[in-house]
Amino acid sequence: MSQVNTQQMGRMVAAGNKEQLGEAVDILAHLEALHIIDYDGTEDGFTLGSPEDGSEEVGRELVKARAAASVVDAMGPTKPVPAGPVRDSLGGDLSAKIDQVLSDSSRIDDLENEISSLMEEEEALSQVSPLGIDLELLGGYQSITSFVGTVENVPEAREAVGSGLIIEGRSGKAGLIAVFVRNGDAAQTSSKLERAGFETIQIPDGEGSATERLSEVRKSKGSLEGEKYDLEKRIEEWNKSNGEMLLCGLEVLERDHDVLTAPVRIAVSEHAFVIDGWVPMGRAEEVQSALKEVCLFTEVTPFEMEAGGGGHGHSDHHHSQEMPPIAFQERSSSRPMELLTDAVGRPAYGRIDPTLFMFITYPIFFGIMLGDMAYGLVTMGLGALLASRSGTNEMLKLGGKFLMYIGFGTVFFGYLYAEFAGWEIFPHSGSNPAMALQFLYPDINTPETYHAWTASLPLGIELAFPFHRVVMVDGGGNLEHLILLTIYLGVIHVFLGLVIGFRDIMLFGNGHGGFGFVCAFFEKGAWMILLIGGFMFAYGFIGPADWMMEPGAAIAASATVMLMWTLYKYHGVPFPINIGLAPIEAVGMMPTVISYVRLFAVGVVGVKIAETGNSMLFANIQFDEPLMAILLVIGWLSVQFFAWGLGVFSPNIHAARLHFVEWMRQYYDSSGEAFNPFGLRTQYVEVD
Repeated sequence: MSQVNTQQMGRMVAAGNKEQLGEAVDILAHLEALHIIDYDGTEDGFTLGSPEDGSEEVGRELVKARAAASVVDAMGPTKPVPAGPVRDSLGGDLSAKIDQVLSDSSRIDDLENEISSLMEEEEALSQVSPLGIDLELLGGYQSITSFVGTVENVPEAREAVGSGLIIEGRSGKAGLIAVFVRNGDAAQTSSKLERAGFETIQIPDGEGSATERLSEVRKSKGSLEGEKYDLEKRIEEWNKSNGEMLLCGLEVLERDHDVLTAPVRIAVSEHAFVIDGWVPMGRAEEVQSALKEVCLFTEVTPFEMEAGGGGHGHSDHHHSQEMPPIAFQERSSSRPMELLTDAVGRPAYGRIDPTLFMFITYPIFFGIMLGDMAYGLVTMGLGALLASRSGTNEMLKLGGKFLMYIGFGTVFFGYLYAEFAGWEIFPHSGSNPAMALQFLYPDINTPETYHAWTASLPLGIELAFPFHRVVMVDGGGNLEHLILLTIYLGVIHVFLGLVIGFRDIMLFGNGHGGFGFVCAFFEKGAWMILLIGGFMFAYGFIGPADWMMEPGAAIAASATVMLMWTLYKYHGVPFPINIGLAPIEAVGMMPTVISYVRLFAVGVVGVKIAETGNSMLFANIQFDEPLMAILLVIGWLSVQFFAWGLGVFSPNIHAARLHFVEWMRQYYDSSGEAFNPFGLRTQYVEVD
């Protein structure tokens, strides 16, 4: 099967004697090839199956293990370990050890609540203690109302008390008062105190001196914090001794639980079972062969799209066909790019899988922007380090390979640009570290020559090697030409997306009931014609071939008329509206293409940052002044690190945008459901 398509799927139905359901489930678990469709209870005579014996006990242990894993920061083994010792541990003292760490964690939670309460009491006591009044005297009177708190304007507060009693103190920079008035004067006093900026302090419960109580609270808090610290250290030691086995045991328990509870997803009668699900056609024969000993009947029917169907899309109101889940092709080199595809969502069944395309274009786009040999080597090195230390973490391994790919693209374009750590090797006079790399360009005899070769191509394109992007044409570089190249690249990339969309609509429909060549021609062909006409007009307008303006304008105008018909025929937009809407939609193609200029702009900004650090810091390093030299080196390295970090982050954002927004919106339907086969997935523990 082509790598630009997802795997062909088939619907499998397997039936057998109910007593052999457990064996069938175990076989499927080891195969990891069937996406089980949960039984919906609609067939007469069938019900959902019951969990196997032992599922409740495994479930309880699983809940405990998950809770423990959330408490500790455990790391699993770097490679899968045998299942036997893990099961021995689960049957031995691991459960008791999990109980211990959960008990310690629960006690820490209790301590944190107690400490929090004491901290609140401590704050209140520290505020009222300067008054020098016992706690029981601050409130609790029958005929007297008390006000205890801070106040902004103490003199105004004194006036507010009237015939009452006021005791003053200081709480930090604010005034501290305790006011006692008759109950009948309470309302008036409260209003006046409020105008003076009064804020109430909640009086802590207790008796005696606030100062003594504050000392007791602080002592209790310190004791609890000490206990909490000891428990946290004990959990850390527990994690060092048992964390790896905990994750291994958790994986085994999850496997067992999935297998033991699998019957609740399957239709059973009094004597039989029926398993329904999706299987990749490439593994259909293998699955049927494995099940034949425990199943009386197995059948796999290749999925065939209904005419005009295809898609799980939200807009496809006319389509009722149940769609299979989406399984990527078996890949090796391009698999890291599946991270990008999954970030958007799996393609609808039968549609083009963009993974292989992005395997080529994403590193190119990234490399065009960052384009520096030094930064590319650092990026590749970081990727290799992550991949080598990923152990059993598949996501980390794929992420490391992804960094290696975009790093290679950066090195490649850095070589084409003759850039190293922000230096352009040949255009610059004087000495810089990058000049030592002149041997990489053997066809350039002198730095003044600038290029090994140049070539003038149609459509105003001038290529050179090396292709100096930050140097003007009249200075021996190709800055202006890079802008044109990025626009041309945008036209090609968008056109490719439209071609893919043409193919998908022709075969599977547009989600609105239309399909076939005519529908594809109006839905995507019109945009392709518009893109060609718009490009001809733009090039004729700004370039030397002004004869292209009129035919380009005519082609673009005809495409706009086609868009009017498309909106009416396939989207139900009335003519009075689409006559105005179609030109607006057509003009929207221009910013889509121009958006690719970011490939030029982002890269130039990045290299200029590095170049500034080189000229302002590195160029001034004088080793006869060691201290200043060290400071300048640190500053220069900081600028380089910043430029590299920004160079990795920003180009990724923009490369992703160009793919996900500008390119994929021309064709992509991300409504596919990921293929999730039932099985004993292995990360830390080998399958037993």
